[in-house]
Amino acid sequence: MPATRPVAVKLDVEVHARVRELAKAQNRSAHYLMREAITEYVAREEKREAFRQEAVAAWATYEATGLHLTDREADAWMAQLEGGQDVEPPECHD
Repeated sequence: MPATRPVAVKLDVEVHARVRELAKAQNRSAHYLMREAITEYVAREEKREAFRQEAVAAWATYEATGLHLTDREADAWMAQLEGGQDVEPPECHD
């Protein structure tokens, strides 16, 4: 089991009551639900941040090279993929 560290989280009274009710309904502890919620939140936000970083990098590459696809080229490629064809993406151009 990974090492753990206790932390204190101040919750609004209403939110805390809702967590306790959910925990009771699910036969879990409030601590368990909060730990799971934080774990899921962090994983989701890490994915979101990775996506944002990829977008920033892609924009920087576009600004540096000017290489791109038009919306029609991208749509045609995605239509092929949706149609079950295993096709490579079209070549980017100026």
